[in-house]
Amino acid sequence: MWAYRLEVSKRLGIAQSANSRLWPRFQNDGNVSRCYSTGRPRVTTSNENRYLAVTAKRKRWSTASDLSRQLSSATGTTVSRQTVHRCLGYIGLYTRRLVR
Repeated sequence: MWAYRLEVSKRLGIAQSANSRLWPRFQNDGNVSRCYSTGRPRVTTSNENRYLAVTAKRKRWSTASDLSRQLSSATGTTVSRQTVHRCLGYIGLYTRRLVR
């Protein structure tokens, strides 16, 4: 059995460790494609992210808290200022910090 798996690894050009990880999956359902993984669901949709980006570009001096309130009033989706900061940082925009 192991000699066969070693031969399969050599022919496919993959590491033996990868083969040993994929072999049980292949025996169960005959498929080695990636399993669907859910992860944590996103709070904002792509349209809401686009809305945040457009609003942040129009009002350059808005804080993340301001943008969070505007998104909540426009779409009804309540998100934290940290989420707004992360969403904008992901696309390369940055919010201003309120000077106290």
